[in-house]
This record gives sequence, structure tokens and C-alpha cells, in this order.
Amino acid sequence: MIRSHVAALTSILLAAPASAQVWTVDPEASALNFFSLKNDEIAEQHAFTGLSGSVAADGTARIEISLASVASGIDIRDQRMRDMLFQVADWPLAEVSAQVDPAAFEALAPGQGALAEVTLTVETYGESADYPASLAVTRLAQDRVAISTVSPILVSAGDFGYGDGVDALREVAGLDAISPDVPVVFLLVLER
Repeated sequence: MIRSHVAALTSILLAAPASAQVWTVDPEASALNFFSLKNDEIAEQHAFTGLSGSVAADGTARIEISLASVASGIDIRDQRMRDMLFQVADWPLAEVSAQVDPAAFEALAPGQGALAEVTLTVETYGESADYPASLAVTRLAQDRVAISTVSPILVSAGDFGYGDGVDALREVAGLDAISPDVPVVFLLVLER
């Protein structure tokens, strides 16, 4: 679900000319959050804490999300999501990719920002889906860039075959409903 979100975020690649080094995700400074809605009225925030990835000099961005790193603040819920929804034993990662134009952002000076429209491709559970994303890119320093969503990216469990997992979670938790659609937001900090 959320993996989708973070994928494109790498559009940060923005800051590197073709001769530059690879931009790498700083996992300690980066965040990927998603929100669930249960029983049509209770919204909860969750995160993935295991993020890695890079943007190559040619603008190829790839982000990996460790699905085992799901963090909801409740251990038993995290375990159920890992086992029943994401099935991390067989599908440990969600991969997000995008193609960006690093030259478009070369002129950004530290403190300057720009907006970028990208298509994020999210792959997980043997499925793939594309999501349009509006991203804000800010040059933090000569070798450090922040990329964040301008608005949430709406990811559907159905895009990845997670419908049965959502139903299993609903049943085990004794809920009437869990929305299959989740808004995803992220902040990726990259450095080279």
C-alpha cells in the first residue's frame, strides 16, 4: 500500500548533474507514513521505518520499503499486518521507482525549492501500480536534498491483491470495516 507512496519521492534526484555521484536515502532523516480508517470513523497513523534507495546520475530513482518495518504503535497489530496483510515471509519489500530529470534541479541553491510532477511505480506482492505524485524538492545543502509529498497519495489495497489480507485483519480485530484505501505521505532526505 504505502510503499507506493514513498517510491517516487526519490524524485529528489533533482540535484545531480550527469557527472555527479549517486544520491542515497538517509534512512534516519526520512519518513513514510500512511493512514488507515476503521469502522468509518477511527483514523490511525502508521509508518514504515525501513527505507533505503538511491537516485542515479541518469535520473533513475529506486526506493525500497521493508514491509517488516511497519510500525503502528501496537506490537500485535504490527505482527498481524506483517503476517496477514503483507506476508513478509514471501514478499519482504515494496519497491518504488521513478524517472526524474536531475538537470532540471541542478540550479537549485541551498535553501531553494521546486515542485516536480512524477509518476511513481510501486511493486509488491507480485503486482505493480502507477501513481501520479506532486513533490516538493528542497536543496538543504550542496550534497543534501529533501523531497516530500505536496498532497497525500491514495493507495488502494486492491491494486496489490491485499483485499483478502484487509478482510482477515478486519475479522481478527472484530471490526465492521477497514477502508482498503490509504493516504500515504513521505519525506525523503537524500545525500551524495
